[in-house]
Amino acid sequence: MWQKFILKTISKLSLIALFWLIFTTYAQAALELRVAIKKGVNNLQIGSSTPALIKNSAGQIIGQVEGMNSFVAKANGGNVNLAQWNSNRIWLEPSGDGVIWIGDRWYRGRVLLSRQGSGITAVNHVDIEDYLYSVVGAEAIPSWPQEALKAQAVAARTYALYKRNTSKNSVFDLDTTTATQVYKGLGSEYTTTHQAVKSTNGQIMTYNNQPILAVFHSSSGGHTENVEDIWISPLPYLRGVVDYDQTAPVFQWNKTVSPSSISRVVGSVGNIRALVPQKITPQGRIVTMQIVGDRSTKTVAGSDLRSALDLRSTLFRISSAGNGLQVSGRGFGHGLGLSQWGTYYLAQNGVDYRQILGHYYQNARLATMKTR
Repeated sequence: MWQKFILKTISKLSLIALFWLIFTTYAQAALELRVAIKKGVNNLQIGSSTPALIKNSAGQIIGQVEGMNSFVAKANGGNVNLAQWNSNRIWLEPSGDGVIWIGDRWYRGRVLLSRQGSGITAVNHVDIEDYLYSVVGAEAIPSWPQEALKAQAVAARTYALYKRNTSKNSVFDLDTTTATQVYKGLGSEYTTTHQAVKSTNGQIMTYNNQPILAVFHSSSGGHTENVEDIWISPLPYLRGVVDYDQTAPVFQWNKTVSPSSISRVVGSVGNIRALVPQKITPQGRIVTMQIVGDRSTKTVAGSDLRSALDLRSTLFRISSAGNGLQVSGRGFGHGLGLSQWGTYYLAQNGVDYRQILGHYYQNARLATMKTR
């Protein structure tokens, strides 16, 4: 009965979603992303699987290296030193279908080494579709149904393009962490992620003909949030919706923490007497928490508590448990946009990736961005 109810609900939602999911041409030029692999390091191993060109900051060819050789890039005054070459910026561009070695992983595309701060920053310049082969495998589980992986591919492509278009950083658009999107190079590419990226080639979610801020998270704990309740400005496509993540391993969780770990966040309030949610979102996430001690009372942001206590989300409550404190929570992540475990459940139950995207990104349209 539960599954029939879900599918019936989604089918109704899909009638609205499909109205918006109109394929249009968004762009026609190939798109290259700038992904920071290493930032401000003292030295870095660099190499190529095939013969590669070395270029200076002006793009002039200054040398060539053989394939499958390793070199150490170092800071040298205001320049980058790579073997016998010195320049404030050095390009390494593999030939043919070659891939590059940066630090401890293989990556597609090419790399730009530049002097930043007291060290070297390595930025992978990579085609957006090639980039997604890795991101989908790093952000989702490669064995998930194709419709779930397709939804992840479209979301990740949209997010990357949004960051590329709005980045104010002159060096890179994204990094490799959860601060933007997890990117592990060839190490997180799979046949299934290639299939998902290729079958959604160039597809993005748009609002007013612009790529949306297509954020996603692991599990919302039953219901996603309106963006303005978590961050600052409202967005018409990041609205709270029912989530279908009840089968997620992180849907419910518990953790015991010590009072001293909370004291480190708020300072000395004495012995903690109570922890009272002061401001919560409509779905119950902690915006601010009042910490009542026998010496003083202080207020702390829910996000700061989450970070300090290493919690999976801000959807939690704290109660006394002997000499410690028991944290009971739901979900994993900020609870905005696409829920990955909700996507998994819907895909398992036969819901198309277009319908999934239309559910989690309200009022957005599916558009085609020609990248080849």
